[in-house]
Formats: sequence, C-alpha cells, structure tokens
Amino acid sequence: MKRLVFVVLVVLAFSASLPAQQASYLNADRPAAPSFLTPAGGSSEVSLVPSVTLAAAPASFQPVPSAALSSAPVSSAALPNAPAPPPPPLDDFGNRWDLAAGYEYVHFGSAPFSANLSGLHTSLAYSLTDWFAVEGSVVAAFGGDVFAPGETAKYALLTGGGRIYWNRDPKHWSPWAHALVGVVHVNPQIADSSKNGFALQAGGGVDYFFNPRLSFRGEGDYVLTRLYSGNQNNFQIGVGFVLHF
Repeated sequence: MKRLVFVVLVVLAFSASLPAQQASYLNADRPAAPSFLTPAGGSSEVSLVPSVTLAAAPASFQPVPSAALSSAPVSSAALPNAPAPPPPPLDDFGNRWDLAAGYEYVHFGSAPFSANLSGLHTSLAYSLTDWFAVEGSVVAAFGGDVFAPGETAKYALLTGGGRIYWNRDPKHWSPWAHALVGVVHVNPQIADSSKNGFALQAGGGVDYFFNPRLSFRGEGDYVLTRLYSGNQNNFQIGVGFVLHF
C-alpha cells in the first residue's frame, strides 16, 4: 500500500514540472521583441509607432522659395527632344506691309492712237508668308498730243493680285514678281467705244534695302488691255521707294 502511494506522488510531481520546462524551452528559441513594442515606463499599453529622431539641418542650408521654383525659366537646351524654334515668318524685322510710290513711264499703243505717258504709281502689299503677298496697284499717267495739238491723253490702271518674293532679307537685294488683273481707263474717248476696259498686268522688279524700313525699287510690267474692240500690248517701267512696316 505504501509503495502504491509513493508511485502516485512521483507521477503527480513529474506531471507538474512538464509545463514549466516546455515554456522555458519555447522562450529560449523565440527572438526578442522589438524596442518599439516594449511598454514605455512600465505601462501596460504597447506603442506600435517607432520612435524616430530627426537630425537638425545644417546652418548653411537655405530652402528655395516655391515662387522662385515656379518662375524659373526652363531652358530648351535641358530638353534633348525639344523641337527647334520655327524660323521667323517674314523678314528679320517682322514687316508685313509694303507701301510703294514713284515715277512711272507708260507706253500706250492702239489702233486709234499711240501715246507716251508719264505719271505716278503706288502700290500696297500685305505679306501672308515670307515669300507671298497680296497686292493692290494704281498707275496714273498723262501726256502726248492726241488727234489735235494740246489734247492730252489720260491713263489710269487699277489692278490687284499676288506677289512672290525671293531672298526677302533686309541685308540684300530682294527680287520679286507679280501678276495682277483689273481695269484700265483711257481718255480721249473714241466714238462707239468705252473709255474703260479689262487689264492684265504682269512683271516684276527688285528692291534694294537702304535700312529695314526703307528700300528703293525698280520695276517693269507688260500690260494687256482690252479697248476699242481689240487688244493692246503695252508696257510700263518705274522707279521709286518702298516703306516697310
């Protein structure tokens, strides 16, 4: 009986020591908890936010204002794929208007009469590109004895059309050509014929730039007119100046 009681006590004592041994074995292999999980000051609460210490900025550090960053220009050289800037649309100074005026010599020949006339020409051109412009032109001339001494012929040519430039550069000579259509008015009047008729003007000239705003011009034109129930083949030449603006 005593032996039975001794065996029971040994078994109970052994079974009571097993949980403590298992706990010590498990705790020996488990890594230590991070410092940010350790309760601070013995508190029962666990802080999940790690403590971070910010280093002070050096004394030489100067923050850049946001306004300076937004207003700083961006250089195209810093962009390797940026396209090159387009060429200027007109001459180096951006002039679009040409106002020309000067002397004009006109030879008008027809079946009823012929006359050599002197007068003035003026034209206004507006450049749409660096090589093309729209143009309006007026020529007024008079002179010669027609049918009777002292009877002067009068000639007016109003035309409009297009002009083509070459080498439109204020530092060089600039040739050009134009083609214009309009009306012509010639006096004296011939019986049963109108003073007015169709006109076609084609020719060209060259401008010599004295400065970006002023050039000198020489020009010549063939003029086809329709008067007196027939066609007239005439020509005119002129010299003058041009204002560029």
